[in-house]
Amino acid sequence: MALPAYVTDLDAVVAQAIAEDLGSGDHTARLVPADQQANARVISRETAVICGRAWVDAVFAQLDAEVQLEWLVNDGQPVTADQVLYRLQGSARSLLTGERTALNFLQSLSGTATAVREYVDAVAGTGAAIVDTRKTLPGLRNAQKYAVLCGGGVNHRIGLYDGILIKENHIAAAGGIAEAIAAARALGSGVPLMTEAETLDEARIALDQDVDLLLVDDFADSELRAAVRLTQAHRAAGGRTLIEYSGGATLANIRAIAETGVDRISIGAITKHVRAVDLSMRFT
Repeated sequence: MALPAYVTDLDAVVAQAIAEDLGSGDHTARLVPADQQANARVISRETAVICGRAWVDAVFAQLDAEVQLEWLVNDGQPVTADQVLYRLQGSARSLLTGERTALNFLQSLSGTATAVREYVDAVAGTGAAIVDTRKTLPGLRNAQKYAVLCGGGVNHRIGLYDGILIKENHIAAAGGIAEAIAAARALGSGVPLMTEAETLDEARIALDQDVDLLLVDDFADSELRAAVRLTQAHRAAGGRTLIEYSGGATLANIRAIAETGVDRISIGAITKHVRAVDLSMRFT
């Protein structure tokens, strides 16, 4: 899977990760003769969706360009327990030094991709997309956003620069939702305009203004269905607004939420509550 254009910080992120681990040098790796060569393989100890090849490649490219990697899986591919993900060949010291940093990236990003795939599978056939948020691990925003794509999800705005999302505090500061939308339009920024609504009255105002996205926050089922009907009627009349549910989606209730007819469901947990996939590297 090709990296999206917003992943511009890969080498810098990897360099920082190497620096925080390597420091003044890998003293333990010096127990191994400098000229010793080794082969190794990395396996998954559980079922997962893989993500992070480019970050692993960058780790070893920065540590030792002579290390050779052979990938047996692609980003976005599901794997099973004991499946070999990639093989390595090169300096034993380099393999040992890069092992943890490479696995940290691969485990964490695969954890995000795996979680996303669970939600995507749970809403299959409903037409609802699973969407991420800005609740990401500091320094790994772009990597995690890419992992969401690998899991079959959809990216929301990447940051504060590529979309306007009017939320409750913006509405309060602006004096109301209509005022906030008018102020946003006056900016002429050219980025998508999205607004949160906490009531059906706020949803109606947002639809009257034909914003790009209406985000309904933690609506009860009856309110959510009413907001969906309003949005669908708005689009039938020529409007463009999509409706997104946010706030309380879990694997237990997401199918029911999707079946209300919402276009998107955003879930902060897929990038915030990350459980790393269990991977292991072994010399062969």
